Amino acid sequence: MAKVSVNKHQPVYQMPTNPAAVRTKKYALSTQKYISLAMRYFFKTQLKWGLIPLALILINAVINLTGVYPNLWIYITVLVAAILYVLFWLIQFTGITQLAQYKPMFEKFSYEIDNRQIIMKLNQKEGSVMKWEQILEGYKDKEAYVLVISKGQFLYLPFAIFTSEHDIKVFERILKQKEVLKA
Repeated sequence: MAKVSVNKHQPVYQMPTNPAAVRTKKYALSTQKYISLAMRYFFKTQLKWGLIPLALILINAVINLTGVYPNLWIYITVLVAAILYVLFWLIQFTGITQLAQYKPMFEKFSYEIDNRQIIMKLNQKEGSVMKWEQILEGYKDKEAYVLVISKGQFLYLPFAIFTSEHDIKVFERILKQKEVLKA
């Protein structure tokens, strides 16, 4: 970081910028949008585990039809367990929006994106740097780009925050070069 002197008694640090970087308008992720993204990603990554309750129900249906061990409790148990599991994660993601340590996820940031990093700026003097290696995957939604950092952390970049179509194309090219967005 470069030191920019505002007054001689208090140094202020300014984020380094790349003149060729894609710059965006300020945007804050809403808590409802966050919960929606987190649950969608949860279902996408947990889909294979949904086969277990389905398999239990099918096995029980076969056992019931053959008359070996007729029961109904397994249907209820599997259904209640699946609902409780989904509710558990919904409560977790909703709770994240209320915790103080996750408040920075919902602040207004402007972004500067280049081949080296993503700079998330609160203002001209404050911000943080995110390296491309921190991003697990990304995808293009109907209204935004979503970059997944972890199971519960996302960068949601709506098309509306980009200043031009050219910036969107440059950003998408960077995502493809970094193999975040599949071609």
